[in-house]
Amino acid sequence: MAVLRSLRWKTGDEENGTRASRTMQTGPDADGEPRPQKRSSSQSRLGNATLPIQYRSISFEIDDAERNHHHAQSKSKAKDAVVLKFETIEWHKLRIEEVQKRLQVDMAHGLSTRDADDRLRKQGKNKISPLPNPLFWKIFGYFFKGFGGILCVGGILVFISWKPLGDPPAIANLALGIVLVAVFVIQAAFNGWQDWSSSRVMQSITEMLPESCVLLRDGARVEVSATDVVTGDVIFIKAGNRIPADVRYLQVSHDTSVDRAVLTGESKPIKATVDSTDDNYLETHCIGLQGTHCVSGSALGVVVSTGDATVFGQIAKLTGEPKTGLTTMEKDIFRFVLLIVLIMVSWIIILVAVWAGWLRKSHPGWIDVSALIVSCVSVAIAYIPEGLPIAVTSSLTITANLMKKNKILCIHQIRAVAGLCNSAEFDPESEKEALADRHIFGDATDQAALRLSEGFGPVSELRKDWSSVFELSFNSKNKFMAKAFTASKKQDVDICLGVSGAKEFTTGSVLLTIKGAPDILLGRCTSMVQPDGSVATLTEDGATAVKQLKDQWSSNGKRVILLARKMLGADRILPDPSLPEFDTQMMHELQSGLTLVSLLAMIDPPRPEMPEVIATLRGAGIRTFMVTGDFGLTALAIARQCGMVTAQVVHDASSLVRFPTEGADNTKPPRDAALLLSGADLMSLNEHQWEQLCRYHEIVFSRTTPDQKLRIVREFQARKQVVGMTGDGVNDAPALKAADVGISLTSGSDIAIEAADMVLLESFSAIVEAVRFGRVVFDNLKKVIAYLLPAGSFSEFWPVFTNVVFGLPQILSSFLMIIICCFTDCAGAIVLAYEKPEADVLFRPPRNPSKTHLVNWQLIFHAYAFVGVIESVCSFAMAYWYLERKGIPFSDLWFKFGEIPTHLDPDYYNARLNEASSIYFMNLVVMQWFNLMAVRNRHLSIFQHPPVFNKRTQNLLLFPAILFTLGVAVIWLYIPSLQDVLSTAGVPVEHYFYPAALGFGLFCLDEGRKACVRRWPNSMLARMAW
Repeated sequence: MAVLRSLRWKTGDEENGTRASRTMQTGPDADGEPRPQKRSSSQSRLGNATLPIQYRSISFEIDDAERNHHHAQSKSKAKDAVVLKFETIEWHKLRIEEVQKRLQVDMAHGLSTRDADDRLRKQGKNKISPLPNPLFWKIFGYFFKGFGGILCVGGILVFISWKPLGDPPAIANLALGIVLVAVFVIQAAFNGWQDWSSSRVMQSITEMLPESCVLLRDGARVEVSATDVVTGDVIFIKAGNRIPADVRYLQVSHDTSVDRAVLTGESKPIKATVDSTDDNYLETHCIGLQGTHCVSGSALGVVVSTGDATVFGQIAKLTGEPKTGLTTMEKDIFRFVLLIVLIMVSWIIILVAVWAGWLRKSHPGWIDVSALIVSCVSVAIAYIPEGLPIAVTSSLTITANLMKKNKILCIHQIRAVAGLCNSAEFDPESEKEALADRHIFGDATDQAALRLSEGFGPVSELRKDWSSVFELSFNSKNKFMAKAFTASKKQDVDICLGVSGAKEFTTGSVLLTIKGAPDILLGRCTSMVQPDGSVATLTEDGATAVKQLKDQWSSNGKRVILLARKMLGADRILPDPSLPEFDTQMMHELQSGLTLVSLLAMIDPPRPEMPEVIATLRGAGIRTFMVTGDFGLTALAIARQCGMVTAQVVHDASSLVRFPTEGADNTKPPRDAALLLSGADLMSLNEHQWEQLCRYHEIVFSRTTPDQKLRIVREFQARKQVVGMTGDGVNDAPALKAADVGISLTSGSDIAIEAADMVLLESFSAIVEAVRFGRVVFDNLKKVIAYLLPAGSFSEFWPVFTNVVFGLPQILSSFLMIIICCFTDCAGAIVLAYEKPEADVLFRPPRNPSKTHLVNWQLIFHAYAFVGVIESVCSFAMAYWYLERKGIPFSDLWFKFGEIPTHLDPDYYNARLNEASSIYFMNLVVMQWFNLMAVRNRHLSIFQHPPVFNKRTQNLLLFPAILFTLGVAVIWLYIPSLQDVLSTAGVPVEHYFYPAALGFGLFCLDEGRKACVRRWPNSMLARMAW
């Protein structure tokens, strides 16, 4: 996106990372003299009109002023002002003391609550101001999106056919034009209402996902909403957090890195530092920019800019929201609309060709140009289901509100998920004690370890006397974390290391502590702590015993963590922890010579609802796999507890045949076997083995890294599977983003929530409801279309076609076509959105989006060739039978091209035609009542899915909708003033009962069709069922 047009980025810029500091360090002096530090080779400056290569996406070039119009020059000046703002920012150049002074904050205690409230009132909320929404184009979209443009053009053409083309002007054309304009305005008003209601839903959804952060206020850690952050706030940042404002780092761990892709487009994270690495505010690594994500490590920083004053906020002023592609459902609807429009245009071309080549010459008095225009507009009205946009948007809004009530924030694609990869969804709540006056920041593992530690001594007191000089945060590749400490009091050493260990810990020594996976760390241990606190050599037998204990605990579903330490004397380490060589030395010391302190076994139980959820998903045809970083035995045990693995036989990598055997299909695994693979196993699989793997129904992937999780998702997608991925950690984010449906919980990390397509607000069990609603909205939209097409499209076309080609009177007026599409049919279509799930909604296999579309040939065949033909034939029969009884036989109409029989009075003739047209209209309205009942369920009988007296299946809104359609029909047919203008008439009472009998017959035929489909599911009739 070209945002800033007067800067050009220079070539040759490269990103050079610098050493990440661990302790509080100061940047360059305020007077501009930099302290000795490693600098980035890229020294681009905003003052020199260049931006670093990382910021290509917001760079711009200087153009000749003469080539720009005044408007473009104004925009360029506005953007230049933003560039100047970047140039004058100097937070990254100041020393920490100067930053503290300018922000008037004590870095050790943070802001006071009172100061924070005062600043919040003055600065406002920490959020980006909404982009200006041009009202004109917004209203323009309300009127002309969807079928609005066609309605507008049709209305204009009808007015033209009235005057000046009408000779004499037909009052019916004027009335039709007015109705088209009215419908045009009504659909615009509905679009406006829909936009307003959707914005309210989205606003409420946003409020259900509050973003929070941990700040230091009044000397204590507090969790506050990200919108309440103010400048001067001291903020704690850890892996997975999205940085809520522009931050100057005060402390960073050894491995702290930040993903700036949201601003730069660069996928490679950059190292965070305390010292400035560049004079360019945008390029320096000592600034955390709003909207970016911390992907590893941890940091402490102070907020220097919030809201619109941040870099993100400044860019947001110059850019609009990116245009997104069509969703699968939108593509399906677009495909259907395109099909209808192509059919409509084809028939219009045929009608014009018939008129030009035959009727204009042979029957010049039958259809003139004015009548031809009205006929073409009538074809458009007939084929375009004007009520479809209203019904579709209403259906989606209704379903969105239902999902919101069920605590699900989701997209449509969940209905098609065929495979669900679970990234170890466990219940942290089951490990939390009820504490009224204490809040623990950390995951379930950290909390369990803290509670265990509290039993041995006052952790909070000990922390005050130990100073961290090195930190390596846990990540899925290392699978361990480490910290190095120095102690200020001798008694602290005695408490932590025991008497024997304290003797070795002299002044200046460093205690290196490690926590992580036993399979990674056990091989690095050479000694172990005895029960009495003494240290003994770790023998081979001892290591074997430890491994056996670990395997035993893992087999019981316990998560095992190894604790180790290493004491480094003052003579073995560098004296200054700020030196880059100190980090290198610590990393080297972690490789060997560790002392095993303990194994911790934690019960990390699955969420209570998981077994039922997995069973339900399996019934819905969704395969569920576990993808976790745990040991294989632990993962398998937990998978059995969850119900993901039910097979007694468990295969491993050796069961996957490496090369195909000639004449045999090796890709089909036995259905009674599960598969257990580690991340290391995945790296050695070839294409043939992946083909076998992807056909297993129960799989557990253990010891996986983020890259391996991502590959699992992509391998299934490569085999045309729709993949859902659940996860809540930083390590899950790449796979969540790549999956067709990424699913996270509100308790997950910020980066996981942002990468996800669906967020579960309460528990994992809501995913069942998400699948249910995703399928229901798809089913209900199919029902809406199947209901609208017979009367609102097919049965409306043939009166126009027979009028033009066979010279018959147009037995259904264009005005009554509009009433069917926008009023009588639309009411039924909207209430179909409230239809309850069909009984088999969670027992069907997932649909293939590339093969199963919203509108397929089966639905078109059912709507046109079955229901449409029956309704059209019955309506024609009722109308012409009535005329026959009134003394106007069909022979007096066929190929007469407007000639009134000589033995009939013209007024009598026209009055009877108006009555026949109204009968055709009422016949369609009444028969659609029975079609409405029939389309409620595609396979089950009405007795199996009743509309009343069963809360699981009932839809009581059907009956008010039927009464509404009857009321609308009566209004247009029986009000005398409307009869004269619109050429309508009252319908004889028997013509309410005839269509009811015919509609009941249609309903019975459809019931018989459904019974045959249920009885013979593999028959030709079943394959034709929609």
